[in-house]
Amino acid sequence: MGLIRFKVHDSQPISQEKAERAYMSGHDRVPWPSETYWTGEMVVMKRPVEDSGNFYIPWYVEGFGELILGTATLRQREAPYNLHVELARGKINQVRNQTYDWQSIGLHVPDRLTERIKSAVTLFSKAATNQHDPEVCVEAADQALVIALEATELLASCFADQALAARHRQDQQLGTLLGANFGDHLVDDFTARQFRNSFNSVIIPFNWRQIESQEGQYDWAIPDKQVEWGETNGLTIWGGPLVFLSESGLPDWLLQWKDDFSTLMTFVSDYIETTVARFRDRINLWECAAKTNVSQALGLNEEQRLRLTVRAIETVRRVDPNAEYLITVDQPWAEYMKNNEWELSPIHFADALARAELGLSGVNLQINVGYLPGGSPQRDLLELSRLLDLWGFLGLPLYISLTFPTSDAEDPNAYGKDKPIPNGMHEGWSPISQRAWVEKVIPLILAKRNVYGIFWNQLSDGQPHEYPHGGLFNSEGRPKPALATLATMRKYHLK
Repeated sequence: MGLIRFKVHDSQPISQEKAERAYMSGHDRVPWPSETYWTGEMVVMKRPVEDSGNFYIPWYVEGFGELILGTATLRQREAPYNLHVELARGKINQVRNQTYDWQSIGLHVPDRLTERIKSAVTLFSKAATNQHDPEVCVEAADQALVIALEATELLASCFADQALAARHRQDQQLGTLLGANFGDHLVDDFTARQFRNSFNSVIIPFNWRQIESQEGQYDWAIPDKQVEWGETNGLTIWGGPLVFLSESGLPDWLLQWKDDFSTLMTFVSDYIETTVARFRDRINLWECAAKTNVSQALGLNEEQRLRLTVRAIETVRRVDPNAEYLITVDQPWAEYMKNNEWELSPIHFADALARAELGLSGVNLQINVGYLPGGSPQRDLLELSRLLDLWGFLGLPLYISLTFPTSDAEDPNAYGKDKPIPNGMHEGWSPISQRAWVEKVIPLILAKRNVYGIFWNQLSDGQPHEYPHGGLFNSEGRPKPALATLATMRKYHLK
């Protein structure tokens, strides 16, 4: 049994809830099963192994809000670590190493970035050599962490700007898809015009729960009109997920078959075949399945969820062989794995499908930032860059689906279990913070050559939706500032 402890100064608002979200991982970045608790003075982690690893925890940073931050590699030892020092060490090491890596491929680093890194190192040295004086140590470590995160944002911005400039030298306008999920309802003319002016593609969800609410009775009224609208406006059309493994994506009548997997697979195949046949040669990309890497809906085990995904891909491929076929992976940082014994991490789940020679055309990563329990807590830009690079090893095109909340107040139209993390942003969740996040994140994603599409996961807060306040239109139908930012980026960068 491994035991590792971290001292935390009372200036950091740690709680039992935050401690329970902490995890440790090895070089593969897959969280180990563990138990973490808060004693009032220390964070204590129990784990079944004694291996060295990186410790990650939600941590409030002035000017940035709550981020998942990680240490450098730590070995097990009897004495507790100072968590302020170790988080500063981890972020400084990461930003320095990433700077050197990108410089080696031609990145020009401005002097102000070099100065930021030097300042962070100086403050870290002061913290590391004054651990006998907690006040001096913690103050210096916290300042070093803030400066290191400022350097992180500057480095990521430099990379995005220079990488995008290099891409534009080859192609004046990039072929990357930019779109949003139309949802399960028809939109009004104003929303449709705003959508058309902002995006080059659209997701039509084909929600099984809505289309076949009664077994064998199909209602195509909404998807028929949505697909026709997408075609009329010359948009690339993404269809699905055909199997959305959640309560909001499965018809109630299907639950009676949850203990009969063979029959369940038959119903899945029938629905997919019926839907794909109706819209064959009209959909550019079929999203075959979503949440199958993590959802425990219908009580399916991991092997059954994998088999269900394979059946979905095979059925789509057989009925519409000219389209492209994707699967969606939820929570790609795999935070959920610390609490359960899972055989396959998200990337291993996708890798198993890629190796099965099913004709898989790409993988969509669903990153619903700032939501718990089923979303992805906020991380800094280098962590996002590392994630995209890691998934690039699959050798498949990546698509990224995003959500970011604009409030943590109650949302009467939200039916999902996920809620925005309280106090997750230093200035609060707001339309302005959503726009600022989009301004930082989208250029970085566009700079990655392995990313073929970026989609906003939820269009409007005015219709029933899964993620509270996560849309690009507010509950009154007015566009949020992030939509104009996305429209500008599309005009400047994309076809």
